[in-house]
Amino acid sequence: MMKGQKRTSSRGRSSNTSGEDNIISNGSKIAVNNGQCMMIVESGKVVDVCNEPGEYIYDMSTEPSIFTGGLEQGLRDMWGQMKERFTFGGDTGKDQRVYYFNMKELIGNKYGTPQEVPFKMKDPDTGQILLIRLRCFGEYSYHIVDPALFYTNVASNVADRSP
Repeated sequence: MMKGQKRTSSRGRSSNTSGEDNIISNGSKIAVNNGQCMMIVESGKVVDVCNEPGEYIYDMSTEPSIFTGGLEQGLRDMWGQMKERFTFGGDTGKDQRVYYFNMKELIGNKYGTPQEVPFKMKDPDTGQILLIRLRCFGEYSYHIVDPALFYTNVASNVADRSP
């Protein structure tokens, strides 16, 4: 799992050079590579998941608008949104992040005990106590099946990359 980063041109050609790191603007393009799953998390809640390769265009249609519903309710919602932005210095009060998950099988992970593990056992026939030394080692593979479940139960918010 890795946190997505805002992409800006090194030559200063990007139009959104002063944008915040944890705010996704409407119409932003988010690239999803083959074998990846992209997840958008807003204020700690998973709001969208995409695992098809290509470009994903972010749509903020959940924001209030005076054109949805009645005019009075639309104005009330817009005023509430403006008041919230004022308290956060003009930005939205939301924390939006993009996370990418590797959906490919990760093979060749090794495990084992660094030293022998002593284990005592009583022989049922003779009644003697036997000391057995065990050592284990091997390889395993794994892959993420449900990225939303992995995010909510294992990884949560990460600064850059999770192990």
